[in-house]
Amino acid sequence: MKNEFDYKTIDYRNGFYKEDNTYYCIYCDQVNKEGQIYQIDDAFFTAERAIQIHVQQDHQSALTQLLTLDKRQTGLSDHQTQLLTLFSQGMSDKDIAKRLDLSVSTIRNHRFKFREKERQANIFLAIMDLVDTSDEFVPIHKGATMVDDRYAITEAEREKVISSYFDEQGRVNQFPSKEKRKLIILQEVIKKFDRTVNYHEREVNELLKTIFFDYVTVRRYLIEYGFMNRSKDGQSYWVHV
Repeated sequence: MKNEFDYKTIDYRNGFYKEDNTYYCIYCDQVNKEGQIYQIDDAFFTAERAIQIHVQQDHQSALTQLLTLDKRQTGLSDHQTQLLTLFSQGMSDKDIAKRLDLSVSTIRNHRFKFREKERQANIFLAIMDLVDTSDEFVPIHKGATMVDDRYAITEAEREKVISSYFDEQGRVNQFPSKEKRKLIILQEVIKKFDRTVNYHEREVNELLKTIFFDYVTVRRYLIEYGFMNRSKDGQSYWVHV
């Protein structure tokens, strides 16, 4: 499965992506399997059409979801987001200027700047495609919280930490205090869980005991770092997919 750092432009435009004959919504856990028929109200649809309808009905639209993303993700100011929202509604420059108490020339200038920003973004994407990516980074899990430099983990770093902290039986000798190393350990631990299974807390504890003696701390880390979800009553756990 992809995470937000793997999404392509087309994924964001659609609000979903296809991988291994499966359609995944990028805004929630909705998954549609190709070859299955899905009922929506009184009609039946293919997996692809059903995921398209899901994005429109449950998330309003891909554009709506993109415009509600945090400015850290979009790079847009609140004012720019407001303008793009009004542009998407088909409002004329004159009507937008009146609503925002601005001049028409100011609105037109903003339109021009957005086009310039689009051109720069396209050039940047082309540059990134051509940049040497020999030092591959470990994919970031979908539920990752507060993504920052801690997640800039190369395969070489991952292998070094695994060989240093895991013994031959797959047990962790000691849990690291450094955040990046901790993340690498958790990335390995979560692989022990089946993504399609809902676990009782007791089952989670038993599995974690085979990895590290302080299973309570590891369980808490899995939740805090977004590797697992937990029901409100604390009895059911599942992998964040």
